[in-house]
Parts: sequence; C-alpha cells; structure tokens
Amino acid sequence: WCIYPMYDWAHGLEDSIENITHSICTLEFENHRPLYDWFLDKLHIHHPRQIEFAKLNMAYTVVSKRNLLKLVDNKFVDGWDDPRMPTLAGLRRKGYTANAIKKFILSLGVAKRDSVSYFEHLEYFVRQDLNQKAKRAMVVLDPVKVIITNYPNQKTEFIEAINNPENENDGKRKIPFSKEIYIEKSDFMNNPPKKFFRLAKGHEVRLMHAYYITCNEIITDRQHQITELHCTYDPTSYGGWTKDGRKVKGTLHWVSVSHALTAKINIFERLFVKENPLENCQDKNYLEHLNPNSKHTIDNAKLEPSLENAQLE
Repeated sequence: WCIYPMYDWAHGLEDSIENITHSICTLEFENHRPLYDWFLDKLHIHHPRQIEFAKLNMAYTVVSKRNLLKLVDNKFVDGWDDPRMPTLAGLRRKGYTANAIKKFILSLGVAKRDSVSYFEHLEYFVRQDLNQKAKRAMVVLDPVKVIITNYPNQKTEFIEAINNPENENDGKRKIPFSKEIYIEKSDFMNNPPKKFFRLAKGHEVRLMHAYYITCNEIITDRQHQITELHCTYDPTSYGGWTKDGRKVKGTLHWVSVSHALTAKINIFERLFVKENPLENCQDKNYLEHLNPNSKHTIDNAKLEPSLENAQLE
C-alpha cells in the first residue's frame, strides 16, 4: 500500500528533523497545535515552537495557491507571473520593487486577527520607492496629432529634460521636438468646463520641457472625430517660462510624430469586481466575480525615442 503520514504527524516531525526553532503558521493551524506538541513530546525529540499569525489577505483578489491555480489552469490569467496575480512574480512584472513590498509588509505588522489589506496601501510604498529611483519618460497612450503651424517645417531641435527630479544623479536626456507632435486626446476638450487647465481652442498650455502652445483650429473627420489640432507656439517660452512672467497652469506631455516609437501597452485593473470574492462562495463560484475588464491592451501608444533601448531592471 502507498501510505502517506497525516499532516499533523509529518508537520512536527519534519520541523524537528530540520532543527526548526520556530514554526510560523497561519491561524487555521492553531487548533492543530496540541496534537503537534503531543507527537513531539511522545517521541522525545527536538521540539520546535509553533506560533500562529493572521495571513495576508488582499482585497479584490484571492491569495490561496489552490484558488490561484484555478485561475492559471483555466487561463483566466496569463500565468503565475501575470501582473494581475498577487504573486511575487506577478508584482515584479507589474513593476513593484522588492523594497516597496518589504515596507508594505512591515507596515502591517504581525496580528492574531484576520484582516484585509488593499493594493492602494501597497502602491503608496511603490510610489515612494519609484519616485527616488525611476527615470521619467513621456508616453502618449491615446494620441491625437498637433500641428504647430508657425514652427519651421524641416526643423528638429532636441529639448533637454531632467531624467528624475527626485535624483539629480540620474542626469538629463535629449528629446526631439518638431512641427508635428502627439498629445493625449483626453488633454483636449472642445467645450471645456471651468477649471479645465489643459488644451482647448483659444487656450494656452505648456508642453513639458518645451514651449507654450495655443490652439487655433480643430480639424475633424466626417464622423466629427478630432483628427488634428492646429496650434501656434511662443518661441520665447523655451523651457516652460517667459520673461513677461505670464502664468500657464496646464502642462502636457507629448511625443514628436516623426520620432515616436509605436508600442503595445497593457493596462491592468482589479482582478475581481467583488472585494472578497470568496465570501459566501462554494467551490468555483468565486470565479463568477472575475473582472472581465481586468486587462486592456493599447496597440498604438506613442513613446519618446529614449525608450527604444530600455532594459528591464
């Protein structure tokens, strides 16, 4: 017969053989501790100390391997390192640093009571960490073309930009600027409400690191969709300021049309639409709460050329 020892027997014996001093378990093992201790006492062998604590539960996801395995096996995600997964591999692919994750865990402390943590709490530490070490670059996800009508046709100049305002040791880079650029569609509004500080017809905004521009004309297609914006620039406003000291509240990121890289970008949202997907659920019912829009792919994003040789760190 193939006979396997029951968990309560194997747990304590393996801990003893491996000279474990403290066996750290989650709260569901608290009721098993008397049997754990009884076996070790009767065997008269090295006796580790079992200590239970509350596991880390995250909102809008599941954390048990059994439930995560169903997501992988049924191809609801793209593997264990899918950025929507609450695995270390998934968090790494999403850009979360080890230092940020450690600080998040330390901020929670050790407790004997189950609680739920939120990714917004983790992302606070991610932002803190990345602000210090991440170099900046400009990307336009949903581009609309801007033609600067009074800019020389064949001219290309290279705008100097700081790589990281939080760390001067990261140096500077040169960004190409030309007559035609891309900006985000959402950064323009034809009939803007009050306190809309981005681009609108007759409004002036600042292009990050570059010049002030003013929108003069809107070009649309037959479906009344905006295809181009015709603007003029102030050549005396290089770097984002002028001698007359006029204030421009809006600052837009941009990419030169003739120098832009085209890339596919994945946008990830919460994996589940319910805060606790396992609440009142049996077997696979929790899968009914999967977010059908947890992954959105953009195929035509425009990137500044400095990202062409970017390396994964």
